[in-house]
Amino acid sequence: MVLDKTGTITKGEPKMTEVVAATGVDEAHLLLMAASIENASEHPIARAIVDGARAQGIDPLEVTEFQSTGARGVSGVADNRKVLIGNYRLLDEAGVEGLEALKEALAGLEEKGRTAVLVAENHQVLGIVAVADTIKEESVAAIKAMHALGLHVVMVTGDNQRAAQAVAAEVGIDEVQAGVLPEGKVDAIRALQEKYGNHVAMVGDGINDAPALKQANVGIAIGAGADVAIEAADVTLVRGELTGVVEAMQLSRATFSKIVQNLLWASGYNIIAIPIAAAGLLHPMIGVIAMTASSLSVIGNSLLMKRSYRKNLR
Repeated sequence: MVLDKTGTITKGEPKMTEVVAATGVDEAHLLLMAASIENASEHPIARAIVDGARAQGIDPLEVTEFQSTGARGVSGVADNRKVLIGNYRLLDEAGVEGLEALKEALAGLEEKGRTAVLVAENHQVLGIVAVADTIKEESVAAIKAMHALGLHVVMVTGDNQRAAQAVAAEVGIDEVQAGVLPEGKVDAIRALQEKYGNHVAMVGDGINDAPALKQANVGIAIGAGADVAIEAADVTLVRGELTGVVEAMQLSRATFSKIVQNLLWASGYNIIAIPIAAAGLLHPMIGVIAMTASSLSVIGNSLLMKRSYRKNLR
């Protein structure tokens, strides 16, 4: 069972938690530059930074030349200053100066499970802005139930390894694949299919999850997620809760069990009754009554599933 993190395990409503300004940099200026660029993005992390800045009375500036590099970061021009926001690797590749001084602070935030982004202005680092997403109340119980069903649970996320491991440890994830770009999720599913065969399901809610949901043997979309994810999935959960995945699996197993029971009953009845009828030893009217009784027994057995399914859920 492959799980996306944001919006699936977590609520998908990150909040800004910490701001770490580089030496000689005013924290308000750092937030102003970060919020201005992120205001042009629709990503949940961007929304968290903008809302956090506005809560401190900082309104974003107008931005030009906005560009997004997918899961790695964003850039743009605000107040004639070239601003770059993203992970350490992105800023390092861009030749940003002063990164080394913030490396320890960045590691500390990530170990606490924060998603931290670095902000640079004109190739000089301004500081770090960290956000945290709250884990859904039912996620721990749902993943525990998945283990009880014999599932190997994998989390695939674009977050850094430290932050992803912190979340995984809290909810009981078996395997973590961090730093996966949106286009890399399909490759991650294919690799798991090569390892486990055609027994890979995925749960996701975002636009970036749609290709991976399609690639998985069973794609499960969170009902509150993006329309394209719902369209690509095989199963849609009306409630945005992971417990719905467990319930769907329990219902599927109960349904399959009833199908087998009904087929065995109907087949056994016909194997016995047809030869007797063919030999002329069974009155047609008795055959009609017996066939009706057989059909009613199959229907009755199917209806019993509702009671047994509810009992299993308890």
